[in-house]
Amino acid sequence: MQQLLDSALPIGGFSHSFGLETMVQEERVVSSSQLEAYIQAMLRQNWATCDAMAIRAVYRDAPIDDWERLWTVERLIHTQRIGIETRVGVEKMGKRLLKLAADIWPQLDWSDVTAALKAGRCLATHPLSHGYICWRLGASEQQAVESYCYTSIVMSVNSALRLMSMGQTEGQRLIARLTPMTSEAWAIAREIEPEDAYSNMPMAELAMMRHETLYSRLFMS
Repeated sequence: MQQLLDSALPIGGFSHSFGLETMVQEERVVSSSQLEAYIQAMLRQNWATCDAMAIRAVYRDAPIDDWERLWTVERLIHTQRIGIETRVGVEKMGKRLLKLAADIWPQLDWSDVTAALKAGRCLATHPLSHGYICWRLGASEQQAVESYCYTSIVMSVNSALRLMSMGQTEGQRLIARLTPMTSEAWAIAREIEPEDAYSNMPMAELAMMRHETLYSRLFMS
């Protein structure tokens, strides 16, 4: 499972800032303290309350083969992503992660999701694929949610390193300060039913929508 947390995992996370580039260009996030506050808000109001619900649904529905209920939750969560490039990015990362897992661990059965994806019944978005892989590897639900939040923190910091005047050492200090918050994110997520998933980050959503219209971009649009 540790391999899934590598920031160099080739699933395309390096290519997406999910609105952070817009926030930096509009000077809403220009310092490490502002970046820390932004990531804390995303943890509490998006990753824990929305993305983590796909993971929780995997651990609830996959053991009893209630796949259609799982696909319904995934679509409920995915339609809450307002920006089209965000939706596309999350889908691309999830599909690449699922393919990578099948290549790394061919002895495990991945057909439940891969067949549904091929048939158009599921989207294999990043949080669902992450949760499904963790479940197949025998990780606990808590480990799956906390590890997803950790990878989201690292991806945000790595994006900021290319966008802001911030050094690698400060980036690592920021990751160290934020990592304990993954436990708080789990405490929030475990109190929410998957069907009650919600995101409460309107400024971030608007930044994701505006990203494709920026004059210049480092990240995929």
